Amino acid sequence: MKKLLLAALAFIVLTPSAFAQSDIGAQSAPFTLPDLPYAADALPDFVSKEIMDIHHDRHHKAYVDNLNKFENLPEGITLLDLQKNISKYETGVRNNAGGHWNHSFFWLALTPDAEKNKMSEDMTSAITADFESIDAFKAAFEKAATGLFGSGWAWVIVDENGKLAITTTANQDNPLMDVAETKGTPILGLDVWEHAYYLQYQNKRADYVKNFWAAVNWEFVEQNYKKATTK
Repeated sequence: MKKLLLAALAFIVLTPSAFAQSDIGAQSAPFTLPDLPYAADALPDFVSKEIMDIHHDRHHKAYVDNLNKFENLPEGITLLDLQKNISKYETGVRNNAGGHWNHSFFWLALTPDAEKNKMSEDMTSAITADFESIDAFKAAFEKAATGLFGSGWAWVIVDENGKLAITTTANQDNPLMDVAETKGTPILGLDVWEHAYYLQYQNKRADYVKNFWAAVNWEFVEQNYKKATTK
């Protein structure tokens, strides 16, 4: 019985739904590719299995493999430390460390679980306090994500004043980086590189962005929000 209890506790601790962004950032070299926390075909209302396989197994893996090639990184430096001090490193480290963190975060921000896709009353209140309504929030996010020129990411962050804000970054940058124009703690992010959607949506990025809401893991978002606002 004791062994069964310990096994159950270990499962609770290690399931992806229990992860927070601090766990992503705690990883140090040699960096590793995390498994998807669901099957590649689990999000058909958002993206296809083919896209998920290519996106995770090829694109994300390439960022991890390339990052591990930089042998001059300080011993023991974490992925989060790299983001926060990225200006000290060459462009290749910036691109690949950002790509690794961003994608690790992105996979956890998605879910096939209908219950986790429901926004709680607390999260609804937090969003409406800063955006007046959920519809206004979603419209602002969709406008930012659709309007970003070229490749990059759209983010919902807790800014330096503890308020929710929407921002975008180019390439594989993110708001944690010391080079970010708008800094903050990400609680939700959407990859708007063409490799994230083109096989399914072609040039219709707006449709991809709108369908994102059907896959958002609001439980994960709320965990990140509470962590960022209770420091």
